[in-house]
Amino acid sequence: MSAAPAIAAKPAAREPGNAFPVAVVCLAILLVWYVAAIPMNWVVTGPKIEGAGGGLSNTLAFSWNEARPVLPAPHQIAQELWKSVFTVAPWSVKSLLYHGWVTLSSTLVGFILGSLLGIALAIAIVHVKFLAKSLMPWIIASQTIPILAIAPMVIVVLGSLGFTGLVPKSLISMYLCFFPVTIGMVKGLTSPEVMQLDLMRTYNASTSQVLWKLRFPASVPFLFTSLKVAVAIALTGAIVGELPTGAIAGIGARLLQGSYYGQTVQIWAALFMGSFLAAALVWLVGVAERFTLRRMGVKP
Repeated sequence: MSAAPAIAAKPAAREPGNAFPVAVVCLAILLVWYVAAIPMNWVVTGPKIEGAGGGLSNTLAFSWNEARPVLPAPHQIAQELWKSVFTVAPWSVKSLLYHGWVTLSSTLVGFILGSLLGIALAIAIVHVKFLAKSLMPWIIASQTIPILAIAPMVIVVLGSLGFTGLVPKSLISMYLCFFPVTIGMVKGLTSPEVMQLDLMRTYNASTSQVLWKLRFPASVPFLFTSLKVAVAIALTGAIVGELPTGAIAGIGARLLQGSYYGQTVQIWAALFMGSFLAAALVWLVGVAERFTLRRMGVKP
């Protein structure tokens, strides 16, 4: 009896990467940006272009290289970033690395405090029934108040008590980032199925054992998802906290200085620096998530 012919297993097709679509979108944004810079800067560059005789070459040259444009061209922002990051000492007040570190320090403190507060509130809400109805609505309502209205009050009150600098900015970051952590952890802590909870009761497990051996491990994916949102919001809170104080250091201070002196290129460079910091922080949380899940035995 002849053996059945072996069928060679075909290798699984690799999914296409995301690099090409992202590159196409980025190129489209750059194209639209360069085109939009021409009419946006016309108020400033129009007389100069007409004085130079007009023409496409003069229009592009003046529109994309104006010292104080309404909308700077992307290459102007890149040049400012290079100059502010790589050509000056990191401890200089002209360095975006220096300003980024000032903002980053208050961001990390606020992020840690907000995460701990959010986890503690979620544990309390899950285990104390009346808190789910009495505390949760207030937590949700707290996020309906604009942070621009709260930040000056927090800074003034804490300043009158002698707390300035890092503390007020960290508390503002904490106020913003505790909310997604609380919501995510409540969802994660209540994610175990009824059968799993019944099994723990069958083993006569205490409330704390159910929390640490079942609820908390089940909530880890929810926790890291909310932490990615929280760390980006914490950076926003730190920048907003620098605006009402007239700070001389930090991304927010850099934005204020640029607005005072009409340096739009400096403003945009500071905004991009803040975006890069937020992206780096979210990436680091993602690395911690993959490491933690791998240690827990979860397949990637």
